[in-house]
Amino acid sequence: MFLQHMMGVFYHPKQEWRSIRNEHYSAMHIFLAQISVLAAIPAISLFIGTTQIGWSLGGGEFVQLSVASALPAALAFYVAMWVAVGFIAWSIHWMEKTYGGNVTYEECLALTTFTATPLFLSGLAGLYPMLWFNVIVGMIALSYTVYLLYTGVPEIMQIPEDRAFFFSTSILTVGLCVLVGLIATTVILWSTLVPLSYTGA
Repeated sequence: MFLQHMMGVFYHPKQEWRSIRNEHYSAMHIFLAQISVLAAIPAISLFIGTTQIGWSLGGGEFVQLSVASALPAALAFYVAMWVAVGFIAWSIHWMEKTYGGNVTYEECLALTTFTATPLFLSGLAGLYPMLWFNVIVGMIALSYTVYLLYTGVPEIMQIPEDRAFFFSTSILTVGLCVLVGLIATTVILWSTLVPLSYTGA
């Protein structure tokens, strides 16, 4: 059912959001059956790409990471994505009353997870970790994520379109802050607790 919904949000998002709302997923199911799989896509892809192909900023020389340093970095990134999704869902649940919503944390978590699906899938670009390629794929995924957010909020939250627009904008702001925080935390971890070592091209 999860795969069906995941494909549905790409082809007919408005109808699929209604189906997702009626599923009544538990938080345990979402974390174990959905986020655990989705978060593994970018973590594993970047691990393979940076250790087997190498990282390139502009199409020049590729620099590979050692497996010993890439593995803990990938694990930390995987855990961070779990925390990020859970925090955004909590933020949505905390803000919903302001905009007239009355849904459970589980429904907020489902909204967050399916909305972020394009970003998780874009992690496949990490198999070829060239900066310009990953940026283009990431921007396309982010654009569709924003579209899913603005179509999903009124359906999941069951609030009028005008309130849903402002609520979606608030969620987007939180999401972007979390994304920036995730990047900053990654850089700090790479330079302190999980230093990266290179093996060359």
